[in-house]
Amino acid sequence: MAAGRSRWTATLIAVAVVLGWLIVGGVAGPYAGKLGDVATNDNASFLPADAEATRAQDLAAGFVDRETTPALVVYERTSGITAADQQRIQADAARFVQVPGVVGPLPPPVVSQDKQAAQVIVPIDSAEGEQIRSVVDQLRAITGPDRDGLTVDVAGPAGLLGDLIEVFSAIDGPLLLVTLVVVLIILLIVYRSPVLWVFPLLAAGMSYSLAAVVVYQLAKHDVVKLNGQAQGILTVLVFGAGTDYALLLIARYREELHRHERPWDAMKAAWKGAAPAIIASGATVIVSLLCLLLSSLNSNRALGPVSAVGIAATLLVMLTFLPALLVLGGRWAFWPRRPRHDDADPRTEHGLWGRIAGFVARRARTVWIVTAVVLAALAIGVTQLGATTLGQTQLFTQRTDSVAGQEVIDRHFPAGTGSPATIFTEQAAAQRVAQVAQGVKGVASVLPLGQQGQNAPPDPNAPPKVVDGRVQLNVTLADPPDSNGAEQTIRDLREAVHAVPGADAVVGGFTAINVDTADASVRDRNVIIPVVLLVIAIILALLLRALVAPVLLIATVVLSFLATLGLCALLFTYVFDFPGVDQSFPLFAFVFLVALGIDYNIFLMSRVREESVRRGTRAGVLAGLAVTGGVITSAGIVLAATFSALAVLPLVVLVELGVAVAVGVLLDTIVVRSLLVPALAYDIGPKVWWPSRLSRSHRDGDRAGAGVDRA
Repeated sequence: MAAGRSRWTATLIAVAVVLGWLIVGGVAGPYAGKLGDVATNDNASFLPADAEATRAQDLAAGFVDRETTPALVVYERTSGITAADQQRIQADAARFVQVPGVVGPLPPPVVSQDKQAAQVIVPIDSAEGEQIRSVVDQLRAITGPDRDGLTVDVAGPAGLLGDLIEVFSAIDGPLLLVTLVVVLIILLIVYRSPVLWVFPLLAAGMSYSLAAVVVYQLAKHDVVKLNGQAQGILTVLVFGAGTDYALLLIARYREELHRHERPWDAMKAAWKGAAPAIIASGATVIVSLLCLLLSSLNSNRALGPVSAVGIAATLLVMLTFLPALLVLGGRWAFWPRRPRHDDADPRTEHGLWGRIAGFVARRARTVWIVTAVVLAALAIGVTQLGATTLGQTQLFTQRTDSVAGQEVIDRHFPAGTGSPATIFTEQAAAQRVAQVAQGVKGVASVLPLGQQGQNAPPDPNAPPKVVDGRVQLNVTLADPPDSNGAEQTIRDLREAVHAVPGADAVVGGFTAINVDTADASVRDRNVIIPVVLLVIAIILALLLRALVAPVLLIATVVLSFLATLGLCALLFTYVFDFPGVDQSFPLFAFVFLVALGIDYNIFLMSRVREESVRRGTRAGVLAGLAVTGGVITSAGIVLAATFSALAVLPLVVLVELGVAVAVGVLLDTIVVRSLLVPALAYDIGPKVWWPSRLSRSHRDGDRAGAGVDRA
């Protein structure tokens, strides 16, 4: 009777938990498709407040009636622009000014010196925000398709922003769908069950819904600035990490079903055994991501909390909703491979990993030396990983309209036309500043902003507009505004005009924003990476109650990270033919690879420690590797596959990050966690737990002749 009442009580608790979460899912679910409504993708707003480009942006607001983002409509005919072409351009310009959001009057069309191209600068009200995409789409609809040899493209900052917003709009649909399909396929392969895959996938979907509603509210109330990049990473992170945690819990639950007759008792034992490692893993990722709050870039500061919310939601769901589902499913959830209550040694179900454990035991020192040398050799490729700022024509994996237009501008106009650098200087020193700026290599022209209005053609003889004693100088660069050459010009320009006495010159503009963003990225990398390593070391020390093991784990993960970067450098150059990596790539790759990579070592070493208490360290290493090998490898494949889903977004930065995380996770699970770490721990023996009492254990399993555990 007592057993029956206990069974009914357990069932009622599980039903209540499931129903409660389903209600939460019903409320939170719709928000998963609304995150795009609160996302912003204006790079300038992500700059630190003390950046020079930010100060210039603040000063620029006083010189214009409305802040604008220019679209450059470019026309090209290689045989020369005809009179009919000019009439069409004039007619298009007349229609452009009627588009809501366009700030008129427009400056007259500009024909290139070689007479093969013309461009119309169309200022768009910056207050349009995400609706700039709609304005750009209307401009493209007005110009229509290419015809009779005349090509037309909409480029410039507004054209680029429109294309980026279109890319990020795919996150709520295609990216989410691809991620779901990838996880589903892998779960079917791992479990070979028509039933069991439903539970982790349903729990991962619930995690994403919960994370989405929290992130939506934070972004809506301006607590964080959500952008498309953070939104995409949130999607793959929640499904990847959530499935990892589910695999670990389900594997332990299956193991305990062999030892306990009732599913409720098996789940209690599984939860007690797996939850500490899952919580430690999640805490490591959350704290590592929150270290991004130390960034000077608002975009990075947003990515940290957004991703941390995703992991926190995933932890909560996977440790409550998923166990309740599994209890209700009982042994039938594993059909047709239902585990029996037979008290079988869990290692008997892991023949392959038992053999791998035996190999590690026989060749421990050779294994860790060889794997360490191989990883170090791969790390040499880091020297080929040149961090740079990707130009507009290099951002996308496919040729967009804004890219095609920028190529036309590069061929026929001073490359900086339409996106000038700006200098704000005291009126008394303005003429001297202009002379100094004109002498800087890479500067095509310097003209003051006149009194005639922000969209009127520049008149060198017009008196400059003065606001609060300052004058604005527009500087046209010789190189494309998003090129390395233009960035060097901005650095040289700043050095030159800052030296003019009494000028108090401030240099801003599109290229200056890129320069300040790159500088901030370098600073963030140098500050955040050491902090992340320190935080992870503390968490590992508390979890494993040792100092040697955490140091070894961090060393192996850092080695794996460097090997990943080296391998990625070769892949990006010789396979994908990418032009380089963005300045933010090393930091993002480090945070995700180290935080996620250490997860698998946590899963392994927490089980090794548990087994070491019963069997001795060396036997515990082998038992832990044999039991966790399959599930951790499956988890790594899931996470690698979900991050690979970022490749559906045609942005080089996200494709590179997805490839890096996928490659790094596979290295961690297949090489580092399967061979390097267990071989090191086995070779060192009990001292790996120093200074805990376990380090002074001398059980039979720790002696060189522990043959049964090495077999």
